[in-house]
Amino acid sequence: MTVDDELYRQARVRAAEEGSTVSAMVRAFLQGLVQGDARFRRLQREQEAVIERIRQEHPGFAASDRLSRDDVHGRDALR
Repeated sequence: MTVDDELYRQARVRAAEEGSTVSAMVRAFLQGLVQGDARFRRLQREQEAVIERIRQEHPGFAASDRLSRDDVHGRDALR
């Protein structure tokens, strides 16, 4: 892959403004990209584990079993 001269010039200016280099900025970007993917996959695995634990601890649980809004707030008691 190549980067056109104008884009590279703008990146060098930006790096200089930040007291860095284009290589350091690219390295930081790639590290963030890789670490972000790893964090996302870890959180996704944790979510799946929690959902599985809920299913095992509460077999037959379904969102359709939840109370109505009025029941939750005890509104029938006030009428």
